[in-house]
Amino acid sequence: MSSKLPPLNAVRTFEVAARHLSFTRAAEELFVTQAAVSHQIKSLESYLGVRLFRRAHRALLLTEEGQSYFQAISPLLRSLSEATERMLARRASGALTVSMTPSFAISWLVPRLSDFSSKFPEIDVRIKAIDRESGPLEDDVDVAFFYGRGRWPGYESCKLHAEYRIPVCAPEFVKGADKLQEPDDLVNRTLLHDGSRQDWKRWLRQAGAKQVNANVGPIFSHSTMALQAAILGQGIALGHTTLARPDIESGRLVVPFKTAMLSRDSYYLVYPEEDADNPKVVAFKEWVMDRVTTEQNYLAGMQPEEEVAVAGSHHD
Repeated sequence: MSSKLPPLNAVRTFEVAARHLSFTRAAEELFVTQAAVSHQIKSLESYLGVRLFRRAHRALLLTEEGQSYFQAISPLLRSLSEATERMLARRASGALTVSMTPSFAISWLVPRLSDFSSKFPEIDVRIKAIDRESGPLEDDVDVAFFYGRGRWPGYESCKLHAEYRIPVCAPEFVKGADKLQEPDDLVNRTLLHDGSRQDWKRWLRQAGAKQVNANVGPIFSHSTMALQAAILGQGIALGHTTLARPDIESGRLVVPFKTAMLSRDSYYLVYPEEDADNPKVVAFKEWVMDRVTTEQNYLAGMQPEEEVAVAGSHHD
């Protein structure tokens, strides 16, 4: 048996008018004209086939049918209003699922996450690691960090930093008689690759290190694995400024040469266009961009005086 609902706007208008016993005060609460209130009441009376109000001595009173209907629908509307408020409140609190590659999660988000949690304790961040750098968001994901050029149809994107590729190695590589001083010194060193050998080839070509062979050396599927191998002294990695920063700041890695390579791609915070006004998404986006702003000076200091090359995009 199908349910038959009355015109809900008329029902809401009736509830307000019955509560105040005044069309004028109902119009004020609903931000409409008194004529609009009267029209809605007449519409509901026509639908129900009964009179809901009567006038007596310049006062507005409920009929017996009107009183009975008011007592029935008033708690229902109140429950509906409370349920709606709870649902809207959940948009500003609760879980926020963020997807990204493991490298970005470990190197950038996780070390900063406690700051977000302290500022927004009502939002429970859930991190979902993925092995791809872009693509459609899964249904349970609210925002993501993508690596690319900022063009993903159907999504809003906010660029984090300009991304540079820089050689990084363990501190012992820049000490002693055979320390690294110039790019040509990489001839007898192991190059660590992430994803492919193309970026090392570009960097070496632009740095003028023609004798160094980039066709050898281990290839790692994730950038953090290449950085970890560099920390362990297994070779020199071509790191991303965003991902390598924590290890450089801690002294686990050093930058042996000033030559850096500007990447065509960067990290972006991405979310569906329809969620642009979602309070949880807005809070997370504003926090991310605030953190990015505070880090700009550091990254500017890591950039070379002269950009020697533009890199490709494969790394994680």
